[in-house]
Amino acid sequence: MQAGVVEQLSTRVRRFVAPNPGPMTGAGTNTYLIGTDDVAVVDAGPAIPDHIDRILEAGAGKITRVVCTHTHPDHSPAASIIARELGVPMIGAVTEDDQHQDTSFIPEQQLIDGERIVGNDWQLRAIATPGHVDNHFCFLLEEEGLVFAGDHIMNGSTVVIVPPGGNMKAYIASLERLLDFPVTAIAPGHGEIIPDCRAEVEKLVRHRLMREAKVIAGLKETGPATLDELVVVVYNDVDPALHEWAKLSMLAHLIKLDEEQKAVEEAGRWRLSSV
Repeated sequence: MQAGVVEQLSTRVRRFVAPNPGPMTGAGTNTYLIGTDDVAVVDAGPAIPDHIDRILEAGAGKITRVVCTHTHPDHSPAASIIARELGVPMIGAVTEDDQHQDTSFIPEQQLIDGERIVGNDWQLRAIATPGHVDNHFCFLLEEEGLVFAGDHIMNGSTVVIVPPGGNMKAYIASLERLLDFPVTAIAPGHGEIIPDCRAEVEKLVRHRLMREAKVIAGLKETGPATLDELVVVVYNDVDPALHEWAKLSMLAHLIKLDEEQKAVEEAGRWRLSSV
């Protein structure tokens, strides 16, 4: 995948990769253009001038709306710039600012679950998928069965769940919810198209439950432990340079276990519950 190159994925779908590669973004954030004469931009990406110029050039004056899966700073900041430049609406959902949100994204249309965004030759169905963050939506292109998954599913990496906006229990439920729709393939926010939705969802759910089992086993091994003490046990298969990020997802697992009365936090240390 190469930044700035327009890839034609189908008759209705084109993809750009933003020039923001990194450990959490892979090759960069994927921006998708849907339609030909009536174009929707899905996840405009970061506010990088060259990236915005390429979107506008490819849109060729036919962009009619900008749609965002969520408001993290690698997905939505370019949306307000494009919307203002073209005088078109922004569509998405907002959440409370946790210091990780793009506060420039103020949608004219606040999404609700199941809502359809309709173009001349395409239709996107909004699917509420909280978990990575509580304002996350996926969008199903109903004519093709392709779902634009934002950070709900990434190719080549698992998604970081950051409490309090992120919720592990909601994330697992939202993964499984995609199986209720006629999804044939996944267009992730980062990485290549994933061709088998069911297999990917089942793999991710297994992985999360395996990690949760490691959290429980880790607490049995360490006894009451801080996040710093526990992460080296639970994520002993992950590069220590990534442990600061791993602690966030581990905390989301611990909060889920707390809600299920399987673990409890006392004075900054977590232990298994005796209930």
